[in-house]
Amino acid sequence: MGERVYLREPTNRDKAEVVARNAASRALHRGWVTPPTDAHTFAEWMVRCRQPNVQCFLVCRLEDGAIAGVYTLSQIVRRLFQSAYLGYYAEQPYAGQGYMTEGMQLLLRHTFITMKLHRVEANIQPENVASIALVKRAGFRLEGFSPRYLKISGRWRDHQRWAMTIDDWQRLRRRPPAPSPGREPRSPRASSSPGTRRSG
Repeated sequence: MGERVYLREPTNRDKAEVVARNAASRALHRGWVTPPTDAHTFAEWMVRCRQPNVQCFLVCRLEDGAIAGVYTLSQIVRRLFQSAYLGYYAEQPYAGQGYMTEGMQLLLRHTFITMKLHRVEANIQPENVASIALVKRAGFRLEGFSPRYLKISGRWRDHQRWAMTIDDWQRLRRRPPAPSPGREPRSPRASSSPGTRRSG
């Protein structure tokens, strides 16, 4: 649980809100993702979320439980790979308010501590400035470019590959906080202990 949001798995009781949020977010999602916008596609989405190699999470506001976004870990592979692909989208009217940034920190903690994965990869269209900014804030590395990588909204689209390993995540958590503008840096004795500070 974070300061403003928490993550939980979706249930069938979420159908009305998920469908309504996605319908209201069509302009925001157009060309990037195709989430469920009716009862039939919601049922298909729930079947996918219940597959053993998929985990879906709703980003919910603490103040009222409203759904602000969705994170999905898919193609989860164990054994020598210990990796997954990450997909996500925000919902109107909550996009651009920092909920997905905080939700990302909760998601990464779950990925690397609870699930004990080694690596997570997000594939993002180069024009999707908001999604790229989100993974940059979280500390993902740009690993490469894949032309015509995924078929989105009927078109094969180019994607950038952004990734993070547990080593990257642990290193970011150990990084001391940056001093505020116009203030002297805090002394080492006053700084947060390594491993206890939440990055972001």
